[in-house]
Amino acid sequence: MTLQMDPVRTSIDLSDRSFKQLIDGRLLDGASSQPVIDPATGEAFAVAPVANESQANEACLAAARAFVGWQKTTHGDRTHILEQIAVRIEDRRPEIAQIITLENGKPIAEAEGDVDAAVTWLRYFNSLRLDPEVLREDDESRIEVHRTPLGVVLAIIPWNFPFFQTIYKLAPALLAGNTIVIKPAPTTPLNAMVVAEIVHDLVPAGVVNVVGDGGEIGPFLSAHPAIAKVSFTGSTAVGRKVMASGDTVKRVVLELGGNDAAVVLDDADIPAVAQRIFEKAFWNTGQVCINIKRIYVHASQYDEFCTELARLAKKAKIGPGLNRDNEFGPLQNARQFQTAKNALGIAARDGKIIAGGNVIDRPGYFVELTVVRDIEETSPLVAEETFAPIRSVLKYDDVDEVIERANRTDYGLGNSVWGSDVGRATTVARQLESGTVWVNTHSAVAPDVPFGGRKQSGLGVEFGIDGLLEFTDSSVIHIAKKAYSDN
Repeated sequence: MTLQMDPVRTSIDLSDRSFKQLIDGRLLDGASSQPVIDPATGEAFAVAPVANESQANEACLAAARAFVGWQKTTHGDRTHILEQIAVRIEDRRPEIAQIITLENGKPIAEAEGDVDAAVTWLRYFNSLRLDPEVLREDDESRIEVHRTPLGVVLAIIPWNFPFFQTIYKLAPALLAGNTIVIKPAPTTPLNAMVVAEIVHDLVPAGVVNVVGDGGEIGPFLSAHPAIAKVSFTGSTAVGRKVMASGDTVKRVVLELGGNDAAVVLDDADIPAVAQRIFEKAFWNTGQVCINIKRIYVHASQYDEFCTELARLAKKAKIGPGLNRDNEFGPLQNARQFQTAKNALGIAARDGKIIAGGNVIDRPGYFVELTVVRDIEETSPLVAEETFAPIRSVLKYDDVDEVIERANRTDYGLGNSVWGSDVGRATTVARQLESGTVWVNTHSAVAPDVPFGGRKQSGLGVEFGIDGLLEFTDSSVIHIAKKAYSDN
């Protein structure tokens, strides 16, 4: 592991910049405010607004009022506005990427990739249509299915991909004719406030609302009677609470936690596969729901794989994300930092650490990339989702055995199979229980491919036409072609 000590500070100075919420078409201060911490230093670099229940209620009611008119706008009206949003994002790409790095910690190149992905997803959704479908037409009747908007959507955004996930929830919601209230994570609020700046003069008042959160407003918003749907990305524990909140029936899409397994078959090219698994296991410093978290390797190649993965972890460049030489940044917040420190203790207790294993002695929330071998699946490090740069390598002898072990989890977000015989690997992949199973890759998502989880990893899907349909209700129009009389 190589520690890059000095960040290259090319960012704009945000210490005196005022970030605003967006409520009913107005950019507003919060009822209170909170500091935003740079995880690379542990110090505040900006101040963000925080809504109280009165402001949150105002945002929900404004969205409900705006829905009356917005749902009547044409497809062309909506796509024109969404394209203008895309252009404004592109124009502000450097600024947005730097804000992502400052509040999230990820390397600046990855932050730039998040901005680019947001534009790609936005334009993909903007290319779709929700035209009526004719199910049947004959001499007797014509039966049509129309897709109608739901109403007010609440988008609850996590801290690991804050800008990207805000946009990929906003775009299909607006395209389908809904209005939206956006609640960012308390530790990464500034991205959403930038979205507020971008859209406030493009959409009618109340169509898009952004409210700051100090960690307390989420349950109030989720339970609000004006909310028709909650689009939530976050932990399984919080997702269960979202699903049960309020006295009204709400549509929900829940993209929750994952404990993804990678199964390395005995014909795998170990140096090549280890490199790819390393990238997908430690991506975003191990803070991705679809990170590879459990790595199963055949006994005949176990030692070789462990040695190679440890080598890669040891040579990784870790440091502040604004230094373009760095490959990995800090943990995102103090709570995750403490969780990672606890996990390091479990790793030392339950397995053999062959790379990393330590907190980095410098300001900020830095932990060494850590590889653990000879660990049992009963260890919390394996049995539970480890949202930190700590990865376990487990040995297996038989393919049927490893399939059963990989499936022995409450999670079902993603899995992958790695091997030289693609047909054989695909046969194994079909037996793994998750919303997505990749062969010789992992976490390869695309705007036109539905993504969602099984078991306790989620409900519903995002992306693709199926993801757009999640923001709609179906309305069946059954037309009898013959008029009947009492005669």
